[in-house]
Amino acid sequence: TVLFTVIFLLTLQPWVLLSGKLSVGRDKLRILVVGLVIFLLSGIACLFIRNITALILVSCILGIGAGMIIPLSTGLVVAYFTGEYRVRQLGYSSSINNLTLVIATVVTGYLPDVNWHLPFLVYTLPGISLALSFFLKRQRSDPEPEQSIQLRHKRIDSVPDVVLYPETSEQVEQIVAYSTEHHIPLYVYGGGSSVTRGVEPTKGGISLDMRRNFNKVISFNEIDQTITVQAGMSGPDLEKTLQNAPELFGAKRQYTCGHFPQSFEYSSVGGWTVTRGAGQNSTYYGTIADIVLSQKYATPIGVIQTSHYSREATGPNLNQIMMGSEGTFGVLTEVTLRIFRWMPQNRKRFSYIFKTWDEAMKAAREMMQCECGYSSVFRLSDPEETNLMLKLYNVDETPLQPLLDKFGYKDMERCLFLGFTDGEKGYSRNVARNIAKIALRHGGMPLTGYVTRSWEKGRFNDPYLRDTLMDFGITTDTLECTVNWSNMEQVHADVRKICHALPNTVVTTHMSHCYPQGANLYFIFLTRMQDEDAFKAYHTTILDAIQRSGAAVSHHHGIGKMFAPWLEGYIGEKEYGVFRVLKDYFDPDYNMNPGGTIGLDLKPEEKKFLREYTDYLEQPKFD
Repeated sequence: TVLFTVIFLLTLQPWVLLSGKLSVGRDKLRILVVGLVIFLLSGIACLFIRNITALILVSCILGIGAGMIIPLSTGLVVAYFTGEYRVRQLGYSSSINNLTLVIATVVTGYLPDVNWHLPFLVYTLPGISLALSFFLKRQRSDPEPEQSIQLRHKRIDSVPDVVLYPETSEQVEQIVAYSTEHHIPLYVYGGGSSVTRGVEPTKGGISLDMRRNFNKVISFNEIDQTITVQAGMSGPDLEKTLQNAPELFGAKRQYTCGHFPQSFEYSSVGGWTVTRGAGQNSTYYGTIADIVLSQKYATPIGVIQTSHYSREATGPNLNQIMMGSEGTFGVLTEVTLRIFRWMPQNRKRFSYIFKTWDEAMKAAREMMQCECGYSSVFRLSDPEETNLMLKLYNVDETPLQPLLDKFGYKDMERCLFLGFTDGEKGYSRNVARNIAKIALRHGGMPLTGYVTRSWEKGRFNDPYLRDTLMDFGITTDTLECTVNWSNMEQVHADVRKICHALPNTVVTTHMSHCYPQGANLYFIFLTRMQDEDAFKAYHTTILDAIQRSGAAVSHHHGIGKMFAPWLEGYIGEKEYGVFRVLKDYFDPDYNMNPGGTIGLDLKPEEKKFLREYTDYLEQPKFD
C-alpha cells in the first residue's frame, strides 16, 4: 500500500506542474476531460488487476490523470466565475473535496474486509465529474468593462425576449422576414467579444446566437485559395479547418486565414467582418477588410450577395459598404475569405529596444516605407508600456537588464519593439534582415526572439486578467484609434495627457497595425474604479480627446453603441448621411440591431460633435 501511494504521488507532482503549463492558451475543459478519462479508466483497471507489477504501472497512469485534474479543478472556477461568485464557488469546491476525502477514507477502511480490490472503487468517483463536464459551456465570453461593473452591482438591463440558434441561412432569412413583418428588434450574437456594446439587445426582442449551430464550412476552393463559412464559425475552428485542409478536403498543403485578433479564441468570422476587425498579424496579411472576398446577408428587403471577385470597377464597392454595418443593415450569414499558405517554419522572430519614443517612431516609419516587405507582427510599445512589458516577460530578471541601463536605454524612456515575419522562406528572411538594419541605424539594441516568444504565450490570454483585476477594485479597458505618421506624436501626447488626468492611473500605449502612411495607437488604462458612472465619465473624456485630436475613433474595435455618439462628429454630417440612406434602404423600420448601434437611431442631444481639429496636413512633421 505504501509503495502504491509513493509511486502515485511521485507521478502526480510533475503532471500537476505540466498540466498547469499545458492549459495556458488551450482548452482547459478538454484537458480536464482527458485527465478524468485517464483517472477513471485506471481506477476501473485497479478493480481487476491481480499482478502487483501491473498494479504499480497502473498507479503511475493514475497519477498522470490526477495530476492533470488537480490544477484545473480551481482553474476552471477562476475561468468561469468572477467576484463574489468566484469566491463562493471556490469555497464549494474546497468543501466538496474535503468532505469526499473524509467519507472515502472512512469507507475504504472497511472495504478490504470484504475484498481487497473494493477500496479502488474510490477511483471511479471522477466518473460523476466526467458526466457533468459535458454540460459545461465550451466557450466563455467576458462582458465589457461597463457590463462587468453592472454585474458586480447585480444590475442587468439588456436581456432579449427570445434566443434562437439557427442552423442554416434559410432559417436566418425566415427569422429576419418574421421580425420585420412583426416589427420585432433583432440582434446577432457571435462570439460575444465586442468591447463596444455592439451585441447588447437594449430593446429586447430576438437574439440570434450563431455559435452553437451556425458554424459550418460551406465550400473550400484551393484553386482560388478561398473558403466560404457560416458567420458563426469561431477563429480556432477556422484555423483548425484550414490547417487540416489536406485531410478534410484533399488539399495539397496547409492554409491559414492570417487573422488573429486578441479575441481570437472567443470571436467569430461574422463578428470580425461586420466590425471591420484587424488581427495582430494584419501588417502582413491585412485586416479583415482585405481578407474578405464576398458576403451574403439576410436583410429586411431580401438576400444581398456581394461579388466574389478580387477587384472590379463596377461602381461603389458593396463588399466594403456592408462591412462595418454591425448588423444594422441585415444579418451576415456567409463569408468567403482569402486564405494563405501556412508556413510557420519560415517565421523569423525579433525584438529591439530603442532609447526614445521619437527614435522608435522614426525607425518604425522607415520600416514601413522602405518597400522591402512587411513583417507579420509589428508591435512598438511606448515607454510606460515598455516598463510594464519588460517586467511581465521577466526581462528585468535576465542579464539584459543591467546591459540596458549601462548602454543608455533608460527606464521610462526606452521603447520595446517586437514582432515576427511570415511568408516564403527567402521573403521572410529578407524582411527580418532589413528590419534589423533599420533598427540598428536608429540605435536599436537587439534583444533576440526571447521577448517575442514571451509575448506570444500571452497574446490571447492577457485580456482575461481584467475580471481578476476587478476583484481587487481595479478597472482596465482599451481604446484605439488610427493616425498618420505626421500626427502620431501629437495624438499620442494629447490622449495620454487626458488619460493621466485621473490620479494613480497606469496608461500604456502601443502601435500594432502599421502601414506606409500611418498606424493605429492602442491605449490601455488601469485605475482604481468600481463605479459605473465614474467609468462612463472617464471613458467619455478619452473618446473626446481622440476625436478632438483628429484621429479615427476606431481602427478595428468597431463602433457599436458605446462609440456611436462620436461617429457623426468624426466623419462629418454630410458624409454620415450616406449611412442613413443605406439604413433607410435596407431596414426602413429600424428593427436591425437598434438602440444606437453606429449612431443610426440616436437622438441629436445624444451625439458628440467635437470636430475641432485641423487637417492632418497642417500638423507638425518629424523627420
